[in-house]
Amino acid sequence: QVELVESGGGSVPAGGSLRLSCAASGFTFSSVAMGWFRQRPGKEREWVSCIEWNSQSWGYLDAVKGRFTISRDNAKNTVYLQMNMLKPEDTAIYYCATRDAKYCAGHWTYWGQGTQVTVSS
Repeated sequence: QVELVESGGGSVPAGGSLRLSCAASGFTFSSVAMGWFRQRPGKEREWVSCIEWNSQSWGYLDAVKGRFTISRDNAKNTVYLQMNMLKPEDTAIYYCATRDAKYCAGHWTYWGQGTQVTVSS
């Protein structure tokens, strides 16, 4: 079965960095798009970034542009989110997700359990 396991979250001061990882199994990782989402306290879950099967990035949430970078390693079945210059408003639970398609547009089918990121001011 499909399994997505996020790791790399934690508590950092503002201006710090974290790299989130999402290890995938149960499907052909190299053939599908992968996405990162987050849910900030009291807010709806929001899309952060997506990377297509061919490692083409689909863009970023405006609030994280220039600070976050998505990447994937198909040999390791892992997608990453490098987060630099973190701000307190980046505090959220971060989720990875996948959909049964090569490209980013459309419904997201499978989700990980999430990893907490806390940025202190």
